[in-house]
Amino acid sequence: MNKTESCSMMHRHKKIIYGILIICMVFFGIFGSGNLLRDGERTSSEPGDTEETATTQVPVITEQTAGEETHTTSDAQMTVLDVRIQDKIQTMSLEEKVGQMFFVKNDGRFGPDELTQYPVGGIILFAGDLAGETADSLTEKIQSFQEASDIPLLIGTDEEGGTVTRVSRYSALADHTFASPRSIYASGGMDAIRKDTEEKTKLLLSYGINVNFAPVCDLSGDASDFIYPRAFGDDPQETAEYVDTVVTTMRKAQIGTVLKHFPGYGSNGDTHVNQIEDTRTYEQFVTRDYIPFEAGVNAGADCILVSHNVVAAIDDEYPASLSEKVHEEIRNVLQFDGVVITDDLMMSGVSAGYDLDEAAVQAVKAGNDMLLSTNYQEQIKAVIQAVRDGEIDEAQIDAAVARVLKWKNQLGFEIF
Repeated sequence: MNKTESCSMMHRHKKIIYGILIICMVFFGIFGSGNLLRDGERTSSEPGDTEETATTQVPVITEQTAGEETHTTSDAQMTVLDVRIQDKIQTMSLEEKVGQMFFVKNDGRFGPDELTQYPVGGIILFAGDLAGETADSLTEKIQSFQEASDIPLLIGTDEEGGTVTRVSRYSALADHTFASPRSIYASGGMDAIRKDTEEKTKLLLSYGINVNFAPVCDLSGDASDFIYPRAFGDDPQETAEYVDTVVTTMRKAQIGTVLKHFPGYGSNGDTHVNQIEDTRTYEQFVTRDYIPFEAGVNAGADCILVSHNVVAAIDDEYPASLSEKVHEEIRNVLQFDGVVITDDLMMSGVSAGYDLDEAAVQAVKAGNDMLLSTNYQEQIKAVIQAVRDGEIDEAQIDAAVARVLKWKNQLGFEIF
């Protein structure tokens, strides 16, 4: 049998698998009223109901590679979307897969042609991308990047309000600068937060920005804290309500959400400029700092961003972003199965102690699905080499890419 015939037979087998699965789904009535939902379609009554699900009544379908161990539990389930994503990943080269794990900081340094060599998963916009742009030129710029990418890009920015307003600070792009959540709540309560979030989201989406790196989940009540101007407040329950409101509102508009900065800055300093050790007890994190993040996870947040603080109570060796133990907290304590991303790996909290290649490889080994990267060219190559050398298991890369592709699908991207 030649290569063409073999590929043709494989495609026929996959079609048969899809057909059998869908017939089983219909037979067991798992689509409720019988209305088939598109992969990633959201409903107003069920914001988190984003995919067709085969429950445990239907045999679990796995596409297993040689030597790969399959883990199942009594409530394990495989969705049609999962199968399609696995199929997509099998067609991707290692370079393409690793590229999807990078959310890169452009800052006006490169154009769409760069995506041919580095097929990254996302681009985050800063001043260099936005200063001097008009509404039309920014829209066209973002569209040119999307057109150059084989897989649609996550296009992100930080539009928190207050001291961090990447887009609305420019009068050519917004009619006013968004105020801080703390001040908005003080003047109008949670309804004002909801309306402010709707306005931010509408503005970003109008330009093609599909991810807002918000909300900030950190707690702070001391005006001298680094994070204070960006934090909603110091009360865990009130901040949890704020986070729930923001995430729920953003999800309705189908824009990506990012909870930050896990596990919480507290009163610690700025990891943009320093290496920081957080000496609080584990109990303090669980009873205070985790609560807003848990609210965001329960509201259906897409992504959690991890800070560079060294959290001694969890891992006194690595910064949180590079710590496997911290990532186990996200997966096992918060029960979050979405995308986990580092803060910018060029920040001093990492770069002062690790070289670029080492930081990227350790970030993947720790469990990040995406790396926020300024020096992505070198770091992509380092991760690829670590996979080829056996330092990183390619199955871990595949799992990370699957989460990234699922996020893109949930945002309505055509990934297949």
